[in-house]
Amino acid sequence: MTPDTSAKRQFAVVTDSTADIAPEMVQDLGVTVVPLAVTIDGETLDDGVLTQAQFFERMRSAPDLPTTSQPSVGVLVEAYEQALKTADSVISLHISSKLSGTVEAARIAAEQFAGKVSVFDSRNLSWGLAWQVVDAVAAAGEGLGVPEALERLERAREQVKLLVGVDSLENLRRGGRIGAVSSLLGSMLNLKVTLTVDENGAFAPLGRSRGEKAALEYTMDWIATQMGTATSGRFAVGHALSEERAHRIAASIRERWDATEMVIYEAGSVVAAHTGTVWGVAVWPAI
Repeated sequence: MTPDTSAKRQFAVVTDSTADIAPEMVQDLGVTVVPLAVTIDGETLDDGVLTQAQFFERMRSAPDLPTTSQPSVGVLVEAYEQALKTADSVISLHISSKLSGTVEAARIAAEQFAGKVSVFDSRNLSWGLAWQVVDAVAAAGEGLGVPEALERLERAREQVKLLVGVDSLENLRRGGRIGAVSSLLGSMLNLKVTLTVDENGAFAPLGRSRGEKAALEYTMDWIATQMGTATSGRFAVGHALSEERAHRIAASIRERWDATEMVIYEAGSVVAAHTGTVWGVAVWPAI
């Protein structure tokens, strides 16, 4: 996944921490990641400062659910200033505008750069966003200009699909981001619930399952639907305090499809603050 550094890039790529791209991969890709923030027990920290284990330990002991916040306009302006030292333009890809105010903050920041910064709403999050970042980096490496890269990103945005499986809806309910998923609440909070991000970038319910085995079977059926007739594709499997489960899902995927790329990743603090313990699968079929 290391980008081609031989071709001159016409644009740099900026994203945010909800893409859940590991630091070493951020370096390999050559992207700038602007952190969102999480406030836990009165302390505000950038996403990624706490390890996953540290975050969950603090969340369990905190009297209130952690809250999250978008990057400030000033932080985004600084990121664009630095990125423009290495390229003529910037493409800035972010978490869905239906889930965060980050896109709006980025658009305000971009106004200061006379058209040199293009903001792209991924209408997704986690590796649903990250695969789009990877595509933007590839487009830059191939020497594409901003207009061509944005057209290509629109296609990737349509093709990349994300499933999120939560062990409990409690965090989403308490955080007010349950939206259309409210029909799954009430006495059903003990069920394993799967969600997706719809074409508008909002959470939408997929299904509910009694027990992990049934939930993972549903996950594999969902992947099969997204793959359609494709026999190969790129996959990313995420987790929060459930790495072993993520590896089991990845192994099942490899048994059925040619995974040209497979990423196992940890959900960051900002994402986990809203989901609790979770698994996720981002699918990008080879079309």
